[in-house]
Amino acid sequence: MNLRPLKIALGPLLYYWRRDAVLSFYDAIAAAPVDVVYLGETVCSRRRELRLADWLEVAARLRGAGKEVVLSTQVLLESGSDVAAMHRIAGNGDFLVEANDMGAVHSLAGKAPFVAGPHLNLYNLASLQWMATLGASRWVMPLEMKRDDLAQIQQGRPGGLQTEVFAYGRMPLAFSARCFTARHRNLPKDDCRFSCLDHPDGLLLETRENEKFLVLNGTQTQSARVHNLVDALDDLRTLGVDVIRLSPQAQHMTDVITVFDAARNRALAPHEALARLLPLMPDQGCNGYWHGRPGLEQVEAVAQA
Repeated sequence: MNLRPLKIALGPLLYYWRRDAVLSFYDAIAAAPVDVVYLGETVCSRRRELRLADWLEVAARLRGAGKEVVLSTQVLLESGSDVAAMHRIAGNGDFLVEANDMGAVHSLAGKAPFVAGPHLNLYNLASLQWMATLGASRWVMPLEMKRDDLAQIQQGRPGGLQTEVFAYGRMPLAFSARCFTARHRNLPKDDCRFSCLDHPDGLLLETRENEKFLVLNGTQTQSARVHNLVDALDDLRTLGVDVIRLSPQAQHMTDVITVFDAARNRALAPHEALARLLPLMPDQGCNGYWHGRPGLEQVEAVAQA
């Protein structure tokens, strides 16, 4: 049976790691079975272990390893220097760019094709068609969108526009002008002492009942549970999805990629792939949004059938 091609993308690194750790991570990714790699700082402009020139060097190495490389822009721009950095990325002239705010979209519109990031709130066909007229060559489905809504949009998707779905990782749910990690240490944002470096997978937040609830990642709030659609790859393929996105984590990332690669090639059955991922995940899994339910729920394969 001929399977519809389903590419694996590694999303941008959402956490703040030391420079050597980042470079070592992407050296390993160069040999991993991923097709697309997103690079760049999307969360906080104070994270300066790597500058744009460094990201471009990493991009060149990954392209040499056969990967499609995309440079991601910051989601929440708060200063003139943030805007200037966004324009430098948009105007790099070599690599495709993921636009994560409308400023980046307008900077790229009519000049170069771009990826419409997951935070642009493209929830209906009309907005998607408009984004395609501006030059989007791929769009990333919003994390909260359910499967049935995506199915409707796919029926009228503009020709030549690829669809990408966030399929693995702690979900980036919200952004704020405040730094919650610094606040946790009673530090002001402008003197955060780079507290995020102490939390390579974010800072876990629990309820008073000791239930894992959210993860604080500087100005970003994430889900504590790990969104995981490894058992829905056939469904994604049937819907015409072109790319699935895996979000980086500090440990076992190449092993996670290997499991997804085996699952997309049907070397692993869905339930087998899910079982192999469980010990590799930093927390419990969830897939509720995909099924039109609260995001933290886990809908089992039996219920899907």
